[in-house]
Amino acid sequence: MQKVSTVIPSGLRFAFAAVLVAGVVSGAAGQTGSTVTVNAGDNLQAALDAAQPGQTLLLPAGATFTGNFVLPKKAETSTSYITIRTATADARLPADDERIALADEALLPTLHSANSLPAVRTAPGAHHWRLFGVRVTGGGTGDVIDLGDGVQTDRTLVPSDLVIDRVVVRGDAAKGQKRGIALNSANTWVRNSYITGIKLAGQETQAIAGWNGPGPFVVENNYIEAGSIGILFGGAEPTIDHLTPTDIVVRHNHVTRPLDLRTGSWVIKNLLELKHASNVQISGNIFENNWSGAQSGFAIVFTVRANGTHAPWTVVEHVRFENNVVRHSGSAVNILGYDDTAPSQQARDILIRNNVFSDIDHRTWGGSGIFLQIGDEPADLHVEHNTVIQSGNIISVYGGTAAAPRPVTGFRFASNIVMHNTYGIFGNQVGMGNPAIAAYFPQSVIVGNVMAGGPSQSYPSGNVFPSVTDLMGQFRSPSTGDYSLIDTSPLRTLAAGEAGTEFGELQRATVVLPRSPKNVHSTSPIP
Repeated sequence: MQKVSTVIPSGLRFAFAAVLVAGVVSGAAGQTGSTVTVNAGDNLQAALDAAQPGQTLLLPAGATFTGNFVLPKKAETSTSYITIRTATADARLPADDERIALADEALLPTLHSANSLPAVRTAPGAHHWRLFGVRVTGGGTGDVIDLGDGVQTDRTLVPSDLVIDRVVVRGDAAKGQKRGIALNSANTWVRNSYITGIKLAGQETQAIAGWNGPGPFVVENNYIEAGSIGILFGGAEPTIDHLTPTDIVVRHNHVTRPLDLRTGSWVIKNLLELKHASNVQISGNIFENNWSGAQSGFAIVFTVRANGTHAPWTVVEHVRFENNVVRHSGSAVNILGYDDTAPSQQARDILIRNNVFSDIDHRTWGGSGIFLQIGDEPADLHVEHNTVIQSGNIISVYGGTAAAPRPVTGFRFASNIVMHNTYGIFGNQVGMGNPAIAAYFPQSVIVGNVMAGGPSQSYPSGNVFPSVTDLMGQFRSPSTGDYSLIDTSPLRTLAAGEAGTEFGELQRATVVLPRSPKNVHSTSPIP
């Protein structure tokens, strides 16, 4: 059986070869140093100021240290981490590839802010700090942890080589919290952690957000929830000239939103958003529970936004969204080619491959039930081997006018399983099917797709159009969310190759669960 090979845009292939071979951040495994115990009631800030590279500060489980703690800058030449950690023995904590859970909180000390300032922040130029096995709680309205800041103007001021590992980050339950972690740093990991309670009535909130740090960043194997946005890069003008958050890995996370936020004055937006980012790998995650509110219900948003006139270099480029599960959302993916409010660069080189999008349903979650919305001519967009169960259009594309549409060059839509529904591939001011493709996707490749319930005469040859009932009968167990094809499905042997998601690959890349015997081990070096 011949399969359609995945075509990875050349720029993307080059970018990720460099990132993944390097392991994204340098490791510091095996470092040794003295241990300093900081007891409840001791001056933690004084201990931080006095700590030397390679030392470990041990904090008793259950102790609370209240303040706005600053991680100071140490000697420029030091490459040994200072670790702030629980005194609880490692054997009682989650292993290196396991996520912390709320059930572990009794094993952790707490760093608490009693005001709107962060409980933990970095001094300018701070480097080689590690938080391990601690609980960090906000005092309301502001950020819980600030790594770097949004006003630093020189790259020499950017903190670097920072690790948050097996940390519980909690917003203030009574006052609300704007942000869990501000990620404006370099060479930074957030891993195996649990971020919750990041919600603030009437205001946008983010669990993790970065806009004024160069990267690299790894956000790995975390539980992440926030009222407005789970993970955001961009969203404000960087104050460092020509800075773009670069070399970002988001993998094995569970990004969600509590369903009780469907009532109340919460600002609901999306689960993951890139407004300014380059070289991004998003793989093996679960994204779920997103509905229309302050935005129109798209779970995943790749929309270049300069947010003013001072950063025309803003771009979203070299993005690989692969082996993810996106479910329970009003619409799926929204992509914008150029900022329509300020000068920007063109969004380009985006691959959406081997994902499952299910319960993308406007009737349940609001919005439009669209799989893919594309506006204002992004370039080199490849969408391949996805399985999509959606209630609205396959693609809604817009930009320009009927007489002069803004085309999406380098477009490839291959070997996907989708619902056609009423309008399928729809071009604004143009219509459905071949006219939309001719206007907005000239010289595109649209082949090997299953468009259930669609009219074959309206689309290029090389695609198939079973009824929805027929398609549902070829899934193993759609009622339980298993959309893998049965062994006898004819969709496994199409002329263009097997359609839809390759579930073996998806399962191998799936999220790492806390304290699970089926963990997927990270191969990248870590501090």
